[in-house]
Amino acid sequence: MSDTLALHFTHSDRADAAEASRKLVARYGQAPVSEADVIVALGGDGFMLETLHANLSRRTPVYGMNMGSVGFLMNDLEIDNLPERVRHATSATIHPLQMDAWTQAGEVHSGLAINEVSLLRQTRQSAKLRISVDGRVRIDELSCDGALIATPAGSTAYNLSAHGPIIPLDAKVLALTPISAFRPRRWRGALLPHTARVCFEVLEMDKRPVSAVADSFEVRRVAKVEVCERRDIALTMLFDKDRSFEERVLAEQFTA
Repeated sequence: MSDTLALHFTHSDRADAAEASRKLVARYGQAPVSEADVIVALGGDGFMLETLHANLSRRTPVYGMNMGSVGFLMNDLEIDNLPERVRHATSATIHPLQMDAWTQAGEVHSGLAINEVSLLRQTRQSAKLRISVDGRVRIDELSCDGALIATPAGSTAYNLSAHGPIIPLDAKVLALTPISAFRPRRWRGALLPHTARVCFEVLEMDKRPVSAVADSFEVRRVAKVEVCERRDIALTMLFDKDRSFEERVLAEQFTA
């Protein structure tokens, strides 16, 4: 970072986030996003993901300040001493997932997911999925509400709600987690090497339509979805030195 820290502030559509951004800009100035050393995002975890997606091409580090509810990916909101906090922050590097989804009509749609790629049933009927890992069928038929693949950064989000494992950021594994599995009833998911390429095939797709979602990008009525990690894309989040991402992940595992 340069001696004079160039900050670009962005905020969610909440009124209190907009007001906090106004105060911060008045205090520290507003660098153009193209010239910023750090982007400061005011909002919740969802807005942090939006900000990371919006800056995929620049890959500028993002320092979040919580103006949402959970704020797992965010730091506490404080107006004072922000440049000092940012300078001493610890960094967490994350690699997104690439989703390639083929629809029943034969169209191909691609998206990136920082948290997870999820497949979800579209109707009252359960989904039926065939799951292959690196070209080998591992589950011939999974009857479920859906399934997801989570990055370590996303392992504490939807994946955790679906009873998937929490993954340390440097573990180099992905979580494959079923959502309300009916058959095989006792299957609870798997930990996969980060190099794995996972393929989901939708069975009985006319009767049991399925959508695929990469973070907030959704493709409806999919026939097949392939997912792999993009190690060539590195995104950086910044956390206050006394509350690193690794510490948050560790603490989450001891939370009742």
